[in-house]
Amino acid sequence: MKSSRVEESQYLTFLSGSEVFGIGILHIKEIKEYASVTTIPMMPEYVKGVINLRGNVVPIIDLPVRFGREKSVVSKRSCVIIVEVEHEEDSIDIGILVDAVNEVIDIPPTAIEAAPSFGSKIRTEFIKGIGKLENQFVILLNVNRVLSVTELSSLEERVTLEANSQ
Repeated sequence: MKSSRVEESQYLTFLSGSEVFGIGILHIKEIKEYASVTTIPMMPEYVKGVINLRGNVVPIIDLPVRFGREKSVVSKRSCVIIVEVEHEEDSIDIGILVDAVNEVIDIPPTAIEAAPSFGSKIRTEFIKGIGKLENQFVILLNVNRVLSVTELSSLEERVTLEANSQ
């Protein structure tokens, strides 16, 4: 029971461009320094490539590109946040390339507004809500929508089919 309360109020915050985003900490597996990724042909532009994480292949998503923006510019502060996404009865690890990780903060449910229907540059189904802090807003992401495993799975199947037909 206590863990669900933690998920509702604790978020890892990070920067992507000039905006501050948050993901519930129960979705976070780890944070890694950005290292080179292996690119995969025929993937959508927002799939930067894959990394080897303790023997598992983990796709890396370029978050700004997923939101229809410019590609991330990798810097010394760039990180990959490894998140666990639910897919049917399994959980899958996916990496998100971000400009910088900030901190874990508490945002009580009473300080979270519903996703706006206008004014945001991000599709509203990607947004779980907007956290209101004293001096800023935090865009809380709906991890299962932003990192749609169904969409990634269909891409993986397409690449496999194309590779087998050659």
